[in-house]
Amino acid sequence: MKNNVIAGALIALGLCLGGMFVYLGINNFAAKDRAVSVKGLSTREVEADYAVWPLSFGWNGNDLPALYSQLEKVSERVKKHLLSLGFEESDIRQGSISVSNNWENYYGDRRPEYRYTLSTSLIVSTDKVQLVVASQGKEADLLKEGIIVTSNKWDLDYQYNGLPELKPAMIEEATRNARAVAQKFADDAQCSLGSIRRASQGQFSIEPDEYQPWVKHVRVVTTVDYFLD
Repeated sequence: MKNNVIAGALIALGLCLGGMFVYLGINNFAAKDRAVSVKGLSTREVEADYAVWPLSFGWNGNDLPALYSQLEKVSERVKKHLLSLGFEESDIRQGSISVSNNWENYYGDRRPEYRYTLSTSLIVSTDKVQLVVASQGKEADLLKEGIIVTSNKWDLDYQYNGLPELKPAMIEEATRNARAVAQKFADDAQCSLGSIRRASQGQFSIEPDEYQPWVKHVRVVTTVDYFLD
């Protein structure tokens, strides 16, 4: 009988201790699991440091060799125009030449007047970005000579290549901003902000300004989880 009482007491004590350890363990796990997830933003406004500007033009005719000779003259005239604007020889390269036979696939009863259309382009690739900006719409002299130059704004490519130099400072700023948000949350919750539990960096995005495409908006968002103590 006495042995049974002792055994029952030991079992009861074991259950109590086990329950206490489970309780403490749950509380400890809950405390460790208390965290807040925040996002930090960093933005910069920069100007493009390189531009690629294609200028397309063509000429019509029936004699292909003569037409090619004429296109060469037009190319030289367009090049002279670009040099007069302030670009250098090294900024300009000749694009490929395409030939269209207008008599092969025409519709209707009337054949096109000119059999051939030769098209080509001069491509300006330069770090003189502001000169490219200032040169837009200055084709009046060429129009007076019957030269139609097509410069589609969608083909004009303003580029920014300085992102590697920007990244460290922007990541630091985004992380600092994320911590400020987390600290405000901890203050409002009347607890202290602990160490970083997890952090992830979003992709950098570079978007052109709607009205000034040579101006770029650089953006990055970091996501950081902090423990709350």
